[in-house]
Amino acid sequence: MAKSLSEIESEARQLSTKERARLVRRLLATLENEDEGDVEQAWLDEAERRLAAYRSGETTARPAEEVFEAILSRY
Repeated sequence: MAKSLSEIESEARQLSTKERARLVRRLLATLENEDEGDVEQAWLDEAERRLAAYRSGETTARPAEEVFEAILSRY
């Protein structure tokens, strides 16, 4: 039978600080690996959407210098 989250947490709290840190890094790495593909795909989808909008004339482009100047003038 699988342990409950509270049981796992209780056991993890008994580890040394160094062991808990290593466990946290390993757990975070598993999340990062799973999410990376989703995030990367989302950015690819967004880039393709923006390119299609530009090519169809739905939106226009501005030089980067103009965009950065506008941002800097606000702040």
